Amino acid sequence: NRRKKKGDNILENPSIPNPFPELCCSPFASVLSASLLPKATSRKKQVIKVYSEDDTSRALEVPSDITARDVCQLLILKNHYVDDHSWTLFEQLTHTGLGRAIEDHELVIEVQSNWVMEEETKLYFRKNYAKYEFFKNPLSFFPDHMISFSSETSAALSHSGILQMFLSSSTYPEIHGYLHAKEQGKKSWKKLYFLLRRSGLYFSTKGTSKEPRHLQFFCEFSNSDMYMSLTGKKISGAPTNYGFCFKPNKSGGTRDLKQLCADDEQSRTCWMTAIRLLKYGMQLYQNYVQPYEGRSGCSPLNITPMRSISENSLVAMDFSGHRSRIIENPTEALSVAVEEGLAWRRRGCLRLNSHGSPVAVANMAIHKSQSWFHHKISREEAQRLILQHGLVDGVFLVRDSQSNPKTFVLSLSHGLKIKHFQIVPLEDDGKLFYTLDDGHTRFTDLIQLVEFYQLNKGVLPCKLKHYCARIAL
Repeated sequence: NRRKKKGDNILENPSIPNPFPELCCSPFASVLSASLLPKATSRKKQVIKVYSEDDTSRALEVPSDITARDVCQLLILKNHYVDDHSWTLFEQLTHTGLGRAIEDHELVIEVQSNWVMEEETKLYFRKNYAKYEFFKNPLSFFPDHMISFSSETSAALSHSGILQMFLSSSTYPEIHGYLHAKEQGKKSWKKLYFLLRRSGLYFSTKGTSKEPRHLQFFCEFSNSDMYMSLTGKKISGAPTNYGFCFKPNKSGGTRDLKQLCADDEQSRTCWMTAIRLLKYGMQLYQNYVQPYEGRSGCSPLNITPMRSISENSLVAMDFSGHRSRIIENPTEALSVAVEEGLAWRRRGCLRLNSHGSPVAVANMAIHKSQSWFHHKISREEAQRLILQHGLVDGVFLVRDSQSNPKTFVLSLSHGLKIKHFQIVPLEDDGKLFYTLDDGHTRFTDLIQLVEFYQLNKGVLPCKLKHYCARIAL
């Protein structure tokens, strides 16, 4: 054996192969995040900053051609969130009070390149349950009085047929109705009759006339983005709270905005949904289908959640009798699980007093750790949070009442409207209960109340489905 001379470098000797190379990988080059991004290594990378609802932020180094969907997927994995296909990147213009959900296929760096220095613009990571709701429930999005068809089209077309027409390159239904438009360079607003056609958005200079000589071009969408007004009447002085606008790419500021507002939420939702479909067409449907096809190869109409081997080996058991038995009826198994959960929470709420006897802890505190509880926010703030999460039936939150400090309020989205229901405390025989229906149905705490209305509609217009949460990064 040759003795090693002084000055020899140990790196010159052949190294022993590492039997566990996967243990030496950089934590930033995880298999999960690498699989999200395109494979090329020579592409330019940039740093983006993404904010959450509590204004915490995270900086990400991403390729220049990363999409909004891939950024969401990266944040889902890094924060160990459940991917229910409702996560969205949201672009918010602070000074003008405008915002929009960035489409899943849009390039994030390209979106940022349209920002101007004068405007403070941020990217937010949040949920938007209404992102593709029109594919599931077109009836709510396209009311009959706002849609007309060409003479060749049957008037009795189904709503799924209407959706196919939106996605077709040859046909397109006409959206029409009144909108308030802000006059260019002025503070005044004017109510006009608008028509949306494949060639763009027009308004009539003579009442509701659709004759070509009475139609004036208002806007086309290829070189502009559509934003929703988040501040209602405050900044723009709009006649209603249902505003939206078109902002040209690389716009110089508010002077270039084409601002509109509708008379109600259904009208605004119809206009904005139709314009999204007109601008992106089949790309939107591909965005909707892709999260499902990318994982299991099945269509969104027959999704079944995958269960792990350990989950499949579990069975529901009943130990209440002399002999244990397997509960085979799924309905019975669910009711037993709910009852055990309630019993466990009642036991957990008991504490010992100074004499050593158990007493119930005040029910006021048990709900404060729940994601759906938002403490002392205003009615307007609650409506803004629900609107950001999407006006889908069943989106909700619970908050303290501002008018009565002893009560709570359930704020709920239904029928493209936000409704508020007072949760009243009742005292009976020294015990405190909560109710939504004047005491007919009583609950020992707010968690029990929310869980009940997640399973039962009761006095509410719909079940509680999606809660609004302030996501932290």
